[in-house]
Amino acid sequence: MTPVDILSEIVRADDRVALVFADGRTLSYADLNARTLRFAERLGQGEKRLVAISAETSEHMIVAYLGALRAGHAVAMLPPCDDRLWSDFLAAFQPDFTFRPADGRWRLIEESRPGRTQPLHPDLALVLMTSGSSGAAKAVRLSYANLDANARVIADYLELSSADRAALVLPLHYSYGLSVLHSHLIVGGSIFLPGVSVMSEDFAGVIGESGCTNFSGVPYSYELMEKTRFRTAGLGALRFMTVAGGRLAPELIRRYRDYISAGGGRFFVMYGQTEAAARIAFVPPESLSDNEERIGIAIPGGSLSLADDDGNPIDRPGVAGELVYAGPNVMMGYGADRADLARPAEVEALHTGDIAVRDEEGFFRIVGRKSRFAKVAGLRIGFDIMEQVLVEAGIAAAVLGDDEGLQAYVTDAGVADRAWRILAEASRLPANLICVAEQTDLPRLASGKIDYDSLGETMRKTREKNRPAAVSVLEAYARIFYPLTVGRNDSFVSLGGDSLRFLQLTMEFDRLGVDLPEGWAQARIAELDNGRPAVRSSRLADIRALPTDLVLRAIAILLVVVHHEMLWPIPGGSGVMLLLVGFSLARFQSAHFLAGQFRHALRPAVNVLIPYFLIVAVYAFAWRTVPWASITLTGNFGYADPERHEMVPYLYWFIEAYAQMLLVFSLIFAVPAVRKLARARPFAFSLGLLGLAVAARFSLPLVFDIGKRQIFTIYWGFHLGIFGWCAGLADRAAQRMVLTALAAAVLGYLAFWETVWIGTTIKYLTIFAALLALLYLPRIRLAVWLARLVTPVAVSAFPIYLLHRFVPELLMTPAAGALPAPAFHLLAIAGGLAVGIFANKTVAEFRNLLGGMAIAKNTDVPQPALLLQRPFVVRRMVVRDLIGSQTCASSGTRSPGLQFDSNTP
Repeated sequence: MTPVDILSEIVRADDRVALVFADGRTLSYADLNARTLRFAERLGQGEKRLVAISAETSEHMIVAYLGALRAGHAVAMLPPCDDRLWSDFLAAFQPDFTFRPADGRWRLIEESRPGRTQPLHPDLALVLMTSGSSGAAKAVRLSYANLDANARVIADYLELSSADRAALVLPLHYSYGLSVLHSHLIVGGSIFLPGVSVMSEDFAGVIGESGCTNFSGVPYSYELMEKTRFRTAGLGALRFMTVAGGRLAPELIRRYRDYISAGGGRFFVMYGQTEAAARIAFVPPESLSDNEERIGIAIPGGSLSLADDDGNPIDRPGVAGELVYAGPNVMMGYGADRADLARPAEVEALHTGDIAVRDEEGFFRIVGRKSRFAKVAGLRIGFDIMEQVLVEAGIAAAVLGDDEGLQAYVTDAGVADRAWRILAEASRLPANLICVAEQTDLPRLASGKIDYDSLGETMRKTREKNRPAAVSVLEAYARIFYPLTVGRNDSFVSLGGDSLRFLQLTMEFDRLGVDLPEGWAQARIAELDNGRPAVRSSRLADIRALPTDLVLRAIAILLVVVHHEMLWPIPGGSGVMLLLVGFSLARFQSAHFLAGQFRHALRPAVNVLIPYFLIVAVYAFAWRTVPWASITLTGNFGYADPERHEMVPYLYWFIEAYAQMLLVFSLIFAVPAVRKLARARPFAFSLGLLGLAVAARFSLPLVFDIGKRQIFTIYWGFHLGIFGWCAGLADRAAQRMVLTALAAAVLGYLAFWETVWIGTTIKYLTIFAALLALLYLPRIRLAVWLARLVTPVAVSAFPIYLLHRFVPELLMTPAAGALPAPAFHLLAIAGGLAVGIFANKTVAEFRNLLGGMAIAKNTDVPQPALLLQRPFVVRRMVVRDLIGSQTCASSGTRSPGLQFDSNTP
């Protein structure tokens, strides 16, 4: 088949505008006809050839692409910046021509490859690379019929005509970008190349002035446009907008639906894959309301169905199965080398690998992925592909892994080293992220398939065994407090311990099997080290009593993470964290404050402020400006704005409030007379501080009116920290009763009288409940399995707070379109917790390693042996931008800075 439909309007060679450039130049269909003919003549029209083109959006590239198709040749559109992919493609597919920039000019080079006789299939039109599950890309073979069918269908359901003009912001090595080009050329429309990124402040104005009638983008395009306030600009000539290539947040779908519909336009949510020449399904705009999670129905001429694990069709609504698409746009098949390009069409129905459900109305919704893979060091590694590589080498194995690395189990120990080398080469992972172990009998299910869940549990247990705990209380102290010198006569308090070290030591003592007495923080290490490991009775073997503040810390950070992701009315997490800040200061730092030893008192802040300022530095680098409000830890006072890059997002107000709380305590106790009074009557003095803090809470907002942002200020929450301080010092029943009465009055007033919505009531009732627990419940008994979940979350509370929004806003963005909202939220919450725990654990491992080295100098244990107990691996993380945000270094376009949600705790 010849590409008649795609080029039919071009060959008419009339004066209609085909391409429009940012500088105002235009290229008519007559010009495009002449230029594509000239390029076709350069290629020749004899034997079908393969032309590899660097898809750097420009008129030269578009002319070359259309000219090659016009000559009847096959085209491979390759990303312009991926040198490794180019090298692999040239070796495997041996293109006859390459067309790419060199020395500032576009050059067509005929590749001379002696002995190449493999012809191309006559129907082959286009080769596109799509993400391979081994981390390497794989080739999708598309025919002329595929391209024509999809372009015609898209033009049909979008109702395109020669009057339409599209803004082309998507790369043309991406099937979605090519579909925009095809669908407009097939109806005689025009394409506008804006020349500026969607993240440019000028983008909305450029689109408005260009006469564009439509815009197509990926989810990341819309997220960036929100940062530039695209919707505040007028609609201009826009009559519809489309999104595909991933999951766009329902809120943004509603915003842009309302934005375009205000002018009578329509918003299309679409779903597709490269294997189907771009589009598979769409949601008719009239069916979009309140169903933003759906991918819709099949495009005209195609059909969607679901299949179970055995390939049987699923007919009932609400039952999940693999999404299967059939239609004239389904690819010919995949290709691995030049010989594959001679094969005819081999795929009748496309098994998408997405798990979906169909509702009662016949609309489909994606709920997950079928394939086994993980992102390791930024590479997408397919476990099944890795197993196949080993099988081809004659090695029977089971492969699995996670973001920490790749794990293979081989049935013959003699091939372990060879398997390790093969996996390193095939996956292209750093060698230290690959592990091969012997497992003579691989666990199997009743069906005979390998039981990967069982192997995964084995993998996790093996990792845990390789991370031994300290062997004594002294060693535990030395590792936790490194680089301080620790002696047997030191105590937790004398060493300047803080809440984080308290929790970390609690975990170490639990591993040692040591039951600690009440008041152990004041006891000498020698007294604790003389105790024998506790022998827990069988009745209590499955129960563990954890300090109440540890449990509350875990609950508080979980509330914060959930609230940030879900925006449910469950505030109170940050308030409980402020309460715990005061409580920890009273328990561990009060002696230092009362003695005027501020260096010891403020030492815990280092663990929080160093990573905070690293995050600020990342923003400063990305924004190319210094957010001084965040540098000075004063952004919570309402005078700066993240959108103007004067401060980092509001999310980090808690760190500013925490630092300011430490400053206020330091100023209070800097006066010797105040310290003397506080030492004489500590609890009464603390109640006086509480009175001042409560007075500030009610009076200062009247003096400094900064609107809704007052909830971030120190005077708005300082009384919560003082309540925690008082709770830490209330060691008598009468004191606890007085504090309970005051809290009931103050927090009850805030919960029920000053409240403006139910969330305020929930917030202060949550804080009051936490305060009561601190006063009257020293320890909380939990099942061992639950305690093992709670403890690492509590220990990692500050890292979780600092890092958790990176997961949904950055790391999970590529997976957003493949997941329904509930699954996305759940993974974002779990991922936020996991990132914080991982960061905290990595720092702890490094500290423990250094601490172990320090101990080794004073013990009989050989230092190398001790180091082997604590393997420390520095992992490399590669973060790739989404399609539309990554550009060549030569283009002079900067990648966008990190963008995060400004939701507040």
